[in-house]
Amino acid sequence: MLLDLKALKATLEQLEEEKRIPKEKIIDAIEQSLAAAYKKDYGKRGQIIKCHFNTETGDMEFYQVKKVVDDTLVRPALTEAELEMVKAGTFVDDKAEDDERPRFDEEKHMLLPDAKKIKSGTEIGDELVFPLETEENFGRIAAQTAKQVIIQRIREAEKESVMGEYADKIGTILSGTVQKVERGTVIVDFNRAIGFLQKNEQIPGEFYRTGDRIKVFLFGVDDSPRGVGLKISRSHPRLIQALFAMESPEVASGVVEIKSIAREAGARSKIAVWSNDPDIDPIGACVGQKGIRVTTVMGELSGEKIDIIPWSENATEFVAAALAPAKVLDIKLDESEEGKKADVTVAEDQLSLAIGKGGQNARLAAKLTGWKIDIKGIAGEAAATEGEEVAENEEGYTSLKDLKTMVTEEATPETESE
Repeated sequence: MLLDLKALKATLEQLEEEKRIPKEKIIDAIEQSLAAAYKKDYGKRGQIIKCHFNTETGDMEFYQVKKVVDDTLVRPALTEAELEMVKAGTFVDDKAEDDERPRFDEEKHMLLPDAKKIKSGTEIGDELVFPLETEENFGRIAAQTAKQVIIQRIREAEKESVMGEYADKIGTILSGTVQKVERGTVIVDFNRAIGFLQKNEQIPGEFYRTGDRIKVFLFGVDDSPRGVGLKISRSHPRLIQALFAMESPEVASGVVEIKSIAREAGARSKIAVWSNDPDIDPIGACVGQKGIRVTTVMGELSGEKIDIIPWSENATEFVAAALAPAKVLDIKLDESEEGKKADVTVAEDQLSLAIGKGGQNARLAAKLTGWKIDIKGIAGEAAATEGEEVAENEEGYTSLKDLKTMVTEEATPETESE
């Protein structure tokens, strides 16, 4: 078998550069394919044949490997009578289910006493190598076998390389191109892998067209028979954290931490921030000069509004801040086995603002803080955290729909980005 070593080296370098498969992996694939071809034409059934290929000279060395065993690792070999029954298709191994040890095969096993005759100091589990006569002329079927083996091994190596690359990127943002939209699922091309943006991971109201460039959050990698599939999201809460890390050096370095995130994708989010450095304002670090940082993040999320509030170990302060833009008058905390509950009192004219449209503000505050929040006006009854209904107050309004006609949206506070 004549090989163009110059062309082979060029191919190895190309595969390593384009598919990021180490040369060693490809050489191993070549050696396995040559061993398979050799066994097809010159080997025996059961033999373990390996090959060493020298890429500098093109020389090939073939050898047989036998594992050193004893009767604790293998069952006795089949007798001649049993072998005849195997050929006739009438042999039934009754002990196979009860004894998981393989049958002794002289082509791949060697008993310890015999092995010690060849190499002193040999122990059970060692492998003995026996050189085979070098053959370079393989038949058509053997060559086809070698081709199939090398293609399979290169695919496996490429898949392993892609899996390793993207496994290291879980929890980060990827930028890809929309390949197509199929039954609501957006298929995104990342050059070396394909991502599947499921309907429930999309931002409601967003439309995706073929060729669009989008940023997504990578939260998982799938190894399937069809290849490597990436689990991606546009609605994941941590997408906001990753976007702020891209825009704010303080967040990226860890000086400013995003302690908690509550998100309703496409509508509104609240994030609680805290600084490890008392000289750095965590809210300012996220908002940026003239609001440029938070505006950039909001633009990437199709205009989703983001409230940035200061995180606090003090639960009362944290809950009060989480309900911004409403101003809280009083908070009573109740922590029991049933959970953490916060009874919040606000001024009557702040009630609808505290609850938010459709109960959104109260719902996000509850998610952000981990407290179940009940809100009531200073002269009214408690309002449900979910915001679906508000208990009747002195004015006789019984729902958010009624309240909406009474209270207009108040001015946005400093910690909120419109």
